[in-house]
Amino acid sequence: MSVFSAIGEDREIDRDEFTPGIEPQATWCPGCGDFGVLKALKQAMPEVGRTPDETLLVTGIGCSGKLSSYFESYGFHSIHGRSLPVARAAKLANPGLEVIAAGGDGDGYGIGGNHFMHTARENHDMTYIVFNNEIFGLTKGQTSPTSPKGHKSKTQPHGSAKDPVRPMSLSLASGSSYVARTAAVNPNQAKEILIEAMEHDGFAHVDFLTQCPTWNKDAKQYVPYTDVQDAEDFDFDVTDRREAAEAMYDAESRLHEGEVLTGRFYVDSDRPSYGAEKRATDEMPADPLAERYLSEDSEWERSADLLHHHR
Repeated sequence: MSVFSAIGEDREIDRDEFTPGIEPQATWCPGCGDFGVLKALKQAMPEVGRTPDETLLVTGIGCSGKLSSYFESYGFHSIHGRSLPVARAAKLANPGLEVIAAGGDGDGYGIGGNHFMHTARENHDMTYIVFNNEIFGLTKGQTSPTSPKGHKSKTQPHGSAKDPVRPMSLSLASGSSYVARTAAVNPNQAKEILIEAMEHDGFAHVDFLTQCPTWNKDAKQYVPYTDVQDAEDFDFDVTDRREAAEAMYDAESRLHEGEVLTGRFYVDSDRPSYGAEKRATDEMPADPLAERYLSEDSEWERSADLLHHHR
């Protein structure tokens, strides 16, 4: 067990441990898909074997940002689009933490799009859940990066003239080593995908379709849905980038035609994570950096001292 946390604790874990005493009941709008994310995440944690003390949840701004208020663990509510750099820093300083970042489609694919691309490229070991409701919900219904072309909103009263972002295709092209899509209306699949994502050693991106009945009535409830792993019409190798890319493009195209395809789309279990690569080249210590400053035997290191040493 770590000297500064409960990491490594071996005991039975109950999902109720992840319900906070201060805000036990989420206050999202009735019918919101965000409830499905919270439920699936709470159900997944005991299966992964992580306690609240072994988990960090970093959220952005938006309705999805309240997830850290309704989920008992270490939490950091970051500014808009910046959940990933905070999560990356925490994982690098303390690799033993189970690090989860979460945000909406505007937060992750728009304002934080640059961080998304480079976190995937570097393959940081964390899970990134994007609440994709195709709208800016908290700010009352503006067009988002995933809103379909022609969608009318307060910011696009005559309909959006832009094609939507293809989040899974973008994720694969950027370098994610695990890419999946699930939906709030499919809680069993959502739970299993979140378990896989957290157990994956590398950057795991989950595009989580979350209906917004208040501000995006066009998106309906994302039903009916088809699990690409169970349906006979879909047969592709999730470990093959080319086949995965074609399956993702197909799924992203069909979504706006009324057909929802969910499941695992790409898995690369062989690629080392960013932290593993850095430790292999001795650019990062084997012991957690965060642990050094709680040990009486460790000396504090400053970047300025290292720069002075190399002059």
